[in-house]
Amino acid sequence: KLIAFAEHGNDVFISAMTISHVAGRILECSTNDYSMPSYFNEELINPEDTLNVSLNTPPFGKELKYSYPGKKYSSVFTKTNDETTNILGTQEGLSNFIHLRTGKGNFYVHLSPLAFSNYFLLHGDNMGYFENAFSVISPDTKRVVWDEYYLNKRNPYSNNRKQKDSMLNVLFRYPALKAALLTALFTLLLFVLLEMRRKQRYIPVITKPRNDSLDFVRTIGRLYYDKGDHRNLCRKMSAYFLEHIRSRYKLSTVKLDDQFIRDLQFKSGYEEAGLRGIVSFIQYLDDAPAISQEQLNIFHRQLESFYKST
Repeated sequence: KLIAFAEHGNDVFISAMTISHVAGRILECSTNDYSMPSYFNEELINPEDTLNVSLNTPPFGKELKYSYPGKKYSSVFTKTNDETTNILGTQEGLSNFIHLRTGKGNFYVHLSPLAFSNYFLLHGDNMGYFENAFSVISPDTKRVVWDEYYLNKRNPYSNNRKQKDSMLNVLFRYPALKAALLTALFTLLLFVLLEMRRKQRYIPVITKPRNDSLDFVRTIGRLYYDKGDHRNLCRKMSAYFLEHIRSRYKLSTVKLDDQFIRDLQFKSGYEEAGLRGIVSFIQYLDDAPAISQEQLNIFHRQLESFYKST
């Protein structure tokens, strides 16, 4: 099928470590035998193994040589048909890259696949090997079909069944066990997702703190009021009023005269007549023998009116 594809004017480029006997018979070539297990056998590995490849002239302008200090992982052609085959490249003097003409197209076979890997191309100036090797493909090519045949192919040299099948493949071979494993995995995933939710502990209801100072003031106020000591209660109320004037309006309360009333009226904005009534009653407390309940109520209303207005 690949040859028929090439005969219609297409280029086929194959890079593989070796080719089968059937392909060799069709292409009239053969490769040296290569044992894959020996590649992984530490006793058979040559520590000085180096991949040395070159591109011939023609078709290239001059002979180009490239090397990589690693395992070769390649093979060479032991026989080719000189009448139908062009040698494009060699490995240590033996051909490893050939070109065959078929119909309107071309067939390229390359036996050093490691030369197109990152290990080889990133070493020195080996990128030139990639560029020159693929330059043989027609520059008019509009479409490239890339296929990695061995990408998911099992190792044919492995005789151990355990190496061929992974643990999950063995378990999934039985429908009942497969269903049980999938159910367990789904349940575990669901458990993890549910446990990832943010959990918050119970928040107790916190009651509003009571104003003990206000209760204390009310208790003391009732005490003075129940005792009928209205004069002493008025003195406490006046002392609180003067402290309020000092702390809020920054006015001296040592001398309660007309200047004090004008300054307080200017800063508080309260009417002057009301301030004079409060100041007059405070001055009256010093000489008054007693204070009636009616006078206490009037003084209280005056102070409450001042606090609410300012």
